[in-house]
Amino acid sequence: MSHDDAPAYAPPVRRDGSGRDRSGRDGSVRDGSERDPHARLAPAVATVLGLLLAPPALFFWGLSDMATDSCGPDDCSPELMSALDVVDGALLLGGPLGAAACVAAWLLPRTRRWAVPRLWLAGLSLLPWPVVIALVADLPQG
Repeated sequence: MSHDDAPAYAPPVRRDGSGRDRSGRDGSVRDGSERDPHARLAPAVATVLGLLLAPPALFFWGLSDMATDSCGPDDCSPELMSALDVVDGALLLGGPLGAAACVAAWLLPRTRRWAVPRLWLAGLSLLPWPVVIALVADLPQG
């Protein structure tokens, strides 16, 4: 078989029979640029869990101000007031950051190279909601 009989789609073969190109690579794609068939899984799970966790977190955040009803906002313990400040910060700062992380997880390229950052962003997008629920569930006495 001569080189003229080789199919047009076959990679060029060197005369030494190694099958490698001049850069030393064997012609296969291994740099992470191939499509990831599971690229939409982590953002989809994060979106569904976020939609399930955000309403209870917002509900408990709304109820958390009632923790100061018995003592009034001026006479409550500093522990309670600082815990309520942390809850407010976790929701008012973490909520938009979590939503941005979820959007970024959806917008990353769907290649294997971006699989780990996509997974991290999807996981971090869920963080504010259980933090708010846990902090409100464990508020100190007023």
